[in-house]
Amino acid sequence: MDVVLISAIVLAAFLALNIGANNSAASMATAYGAGVRTKKQAVIIIAVFALLGALIAGAPVVKTLGNDLVPSEVLSSHIGLVLIIFVIASIFVTWANVAKVPIATTHAIVCAIAGVGLYSSSLHTDKFFEILIWWVAAPLVAWIINFLMAKYLYFRTLKFLTERYSEKSINRILMIMITVSGTFLAFSAGANNSANAVGPLVGLGLIGSYQGALIAGVAMGVGAILFGGRVLETVGKEITEICILRAVSVEFTGAGLILLASFSGIPVSIAEIITSGIIGFSCAQKGFGVTAKNRHVIRIAFFWIVIPFVAIAMGYGLSSLYFTYNVGDFISMNFGF
Repeated sequence: MDVVLISAIVLAAFLALNIGANNSAASMATAYGAGVRTKKQAVIIIAVFALLGALIAGAPVVKTLGNDLVPSEVLSSHIGLVLIIFVIASIFVTWANVAKVPIATTHAIVCAIAGVGLYSSSLHTDKFFEILIWWVAAPLVAWIINFLMAKYLYFRTLKFLTERYSEKSINRILMIMITVSGTFLAFSAGANNSANAVGPLVGLGLIGSYQGALIAGVAMGVGAILFGGRVLETVGKEITEICILRAVSVEFTGAGLILLASFSGIPVSIAEIITSGIIGFSCAQKGFGVTAKNRHVIRIAFFWIVIPFVAIAMGYGLSSLYFTYNVGDFISMNFGF
């Protein structure tokens, strides 16, 4: 039991580390792209507020991934299934970090769980489809709001500010707004994404929601500090140029949607929502055709579309091998679980 338990916790921490480097790092990409924060400043803010978000508001999504998507008794009776989920998610997230692409980490972990649930005939399909609806709706809303902001409100807002305030005052206002929006987004990222790493452990009954949020929050912060700069570069600099006002729009929109999903117990992709907001601005500025041909947008879209299907297939296939070859019995006999 000790070896398997330690392996599960290590994989959870490793996954949280990569989540911090990928999805949480994407939460600061707008401000970095706007030139307001350095990489060092961005990742430190991510580390602090991701931890706070996980501790204060992370429990509802942890419960969803630990109990509501697949019954907790399925995971608690087969720790090997938890290891399968962690291995699948870790493979995709590590691959994305190496490729410097803001992967939808939530898609990988949720779909891995869904694959396990499908094989064991225990998937709560109503909850799964509710999550899928959020996955489509949240990025679409982020895209629409920021497209409309860029198309119709951006220059009017600039005109309003310049007619009433000095350049120095405007800069001060924008700096305050970008700081508030960035910390709000980092907090929301911690609240939602902490569940991706520790939800299965909570379902297994090995740790409580609070302990899981603490482990995930700390690991996410470390991941952001150590490796977050790579994804910041892709999202913040290589899709479109982002000024401070646009960054504020993307961050506030994303943070609001993510926190709403967190309170609803729905795991969503921070990277997908934020990147969709940035793409919305790009479509308004450069047009749909130019944006669609951007090689970074194409790579990101590839990861978003392919990973859910592959993760479900891997979860189903590895679960089949697990039961076909009685891996659970082997674990019980040799490790006492």
